[in-house]
Amino acid sequence: MTDLTSMRVSYTQGSLRRADLKADPLAQFQGWLEDALRADLPEPYALQLATADASGRPSVRTVLLRGAGPGGLSFYSNFESHKGRDLAANPQAEMIFYWAALERQVRAYGPVSRLPDSEADAYFHVRPRDSQLAAHASDPQSAPIADRNALEAKFAALSAQYPEGTVIPRPAFWGGYRVQVQEWEFWQGRQGRMHDRFRYVRAGEGWQIDRLMP
Repeated sequence: MTDLTSMRVSYTQGSLRRADLKADPLAQFQGWLEDALRADLPEPYALQLATADASGRPSVRTVLLRGAGPGGLSFYSNFESHKGRDLAANPQAEMIFYWAALERQVRAYGPVSRLPDSEADAYFHVRPRDSQLAAHASDPQSAPIADRNALEAKFAALSAQYPEGTVIPRPAFWGGYRVQVQEWEFWQGRQGRMHDRFRYVRAGEGWQIDRLMP
């Protein structure tokens, strides 16, 4: 294996000062996400979602952000998946967005709740047909399956059940989650590992902002 101990990148893209920050962390996040979108990065709305089960065992995986507003950050999943079981037992999570080309990272932590069925229905029906079928075919998500052929057979049967042009119902086991962010952290890489880090913590109706050591 390649020796990784001498491999490193010097971060020189930019800096982050207290004066640069918006008072509202959601606005700060939305601005950085727009920067990532304008930079044409691959899937800049992808994030790593960390959860833990009732015993505290952590799990992390990549999901896609599907909403960012005053209520929180939202994503969709199978409720019976590993993450769904974690969130049922321990409804809190942390998200990380990492935009390597911009040398930026955002962390967001908070309690998690399910989105209303009406929101889940609306989103499910704007997904591509194959994605709608896959939501049905992959149940129970995270469970073992004999082989790829068995998965493809489930998909083919569903495709026959719901021909092109047919409305595919949202499965009851699939829907949305919202993280109501209580703590944000914005990280800008700097040369010599002297990174800029700022944390927003909910304080009453506003936010307390602190610079953190790199």
